[in-house]
Amino acid sequence: MLRDDTVVFQFTGPMGVRVEIGQSIVFLLGFIVIFSGGDIVQSAIFAALLFLAIFLHELGHAWGCQVQRIPVRRIMLHGGGGFCERVRSANAYQQELIVAMGPIVNLALWALASLAQWAMLSSMTTVPSMMMIQIYMALNTFAFLNLAFFIFNLIPVQPLDGGKLLHLILLRVLERDAALRVAGRVGLVLSILWIPAAIVVYMDYGWILFFLPSIPAHYRMARGQLA
Repeated sequence: MLRDDTVVFQFTGPMGVRVEIGQSIVFLLGFIVIFSGGDIVQSAIFAALLFLAIFLHELGHAWGCQVQRIPVRRIMLHGGGGFCERVRSANAYQQELIVAMGPIVNLALWALASLAQWAMLSSMTTVPSMMMIQIYMALNTFAFLNLAFFIFNLIPVQPLDGGKLLHLILLRVLERDAALRVAGRVGLVLSILWIPAAIVVYMDYGWILFFLPSIPAHYRMARGQLA
């Protein structure tokens, strides 16, 4: 559904890729403000870091396309995250790099933000100013977001990168139909467990998981049918 989100703003990003912003981002921004207790400044900082992490994740996918001479039609950012849309399809080997680059970028960003935090602490010889504290907290949030995206995206359910990578890896060792069924069965089990897991996460940490993997789609995959 969010692939058809109404575009409210667009610009040309790195590598000449068209970047579109969907109107559903407004709803996510509203949720962030409410969740933060109405603190507009902190909400704006968190939202900016969140969208930057998502944008760079999708830019990683775009780089994986372009380095293999596969044109990118656009990157779309919306209230549920984002996606990178190719002009043409890619074979399984090409898709491995394309899919993997998103989580790899998030892991690299987590490492860089964590190193920047460590460098700030190591260089402090006096009581830090409020500006330095704010920068340190922003780096901490950015590191956390990217590590969370890295782990979350590697969960082997469709359409997350982990689900796609599992299917692509299985294609290297199994026949096409068998790989689809195995990936579908793994995703089906995790999709069923997702609901109680989401409840536990909310009860223990207060986090709301907006993403819900499709049980019917994984059931079809488990039967050897395309999701």
